Amino acid sequence: MEEKTGTRPHRLMMINRSALSIGGIRDVVSFDENQVILDTDMGLLTMKGKDLHVSRLTLEKGEVDVDGTVDSLVYSSNDSYRKSGESLFNRLFR
Repeated sequence: MEEKTGTRPHRLMMINRSALSIGGIRDVVSFDENQVILDTDMGLLTMKGKDLHVSRLTLEKGEVDVDGTVDSLVYSSNDSYRKSGESLFNRLFR
């Protein structure tokens, strides 16, 4: 059975574990130099690594580029995050 996705296709392209380009992003949940959490059309995506840096973020297009050393990528359910209804940027710019 095929999983229903949002309006944008979810894609992830990684080059040499040091550069990621991700599409199908709905929101940035949190980020620091060791972890980036993104709300995607396929669930929450948690990236862990070292010296992680969000080099480009375009929420209108649902795209993000991350540089640094990537150690892991993990998908999880985003139901509890969506129910909270409050993104990192909403909390920052109250």
